[in-house]
Amino acid sequence: MTPPEPRPRDRGIPEATVARLPVYLRALQALDDRGILTVSSEHLAETTGVNSAKLRKDLSHLGSYGTRGVGYEVEYLIYQISRELGLTQDWSVAIVGAGNLGRALANYGGFGTRGFRIAALLDADTTVLGDTVAGLSVGHIDTLEDVVGRENVSIGVIATPAGAAQEVCDRFVEAGVTSVLNFAPVVLNVPPGVDVRKVDLSIELQILAFHEQRKADGYAGLDPFGKGPA
Repeated sequence: MTPPEPRPRDRGIPEATVARLPVYLRALQALDDRGILTVSSEHLAETTGVNSAKLRKDLSHLGSYGTRGVGYEVEYLIYQISRELGLTQDWSVAIVGAGNLGRALANYGGFGTRGFRIAALLDADTTVLGDTVAGLSVGHIDTLEDVVGRENVSIGVIATPAGAAQEVCDRFVEAGVTSVLNFAPVVLNVPPGVDVRKVDLSIELQILAFHEQRKADGYAGLDPFGKGPA
């Protein structure tokens, strides 16, 4: 049997680099859509908001160094990043929580073109069972384990109120799901080997509010001690 390709963590790729790879991929796909065949590290760095030295170092972890005077081949770099992120295969996703957020996620058309298939949308509220969302019929949370096995779910998405999130996470883990995307405003406890990514919109808004306040107070462009340009 052919051994599986090593994933970024197995290859020693830093987590910070892994976090930037999807940003590079999105920019490259936009270039590809415009028919651009090659891109310099400077242009790609400017597009993604990363300095060019950091970008070149990130891409070197993939074994891609570009060609002096030419840059990177867009299509091949898309393939390299997609391969490292595991996007050359389809990943089955189950969403728990059929409220406004869960429905919005299920309806998002970009998942299918990026290697993700929404296999199920589940909820505990009997009043929404059977509703059709993005071609899916909302199922009951009690079928979660069956759905994970039947649809070979790799990623569980939690879009429930905070009070239900840990229980849903536990059920995903017990069913064999080891990757969880959590939108609930709560920190989840998981065993070793389970990866959780948390998306908290309120925290992001608070960070933006902090920067807005600093600009209003005249701190823009100052170093952290307010002594001059940073």
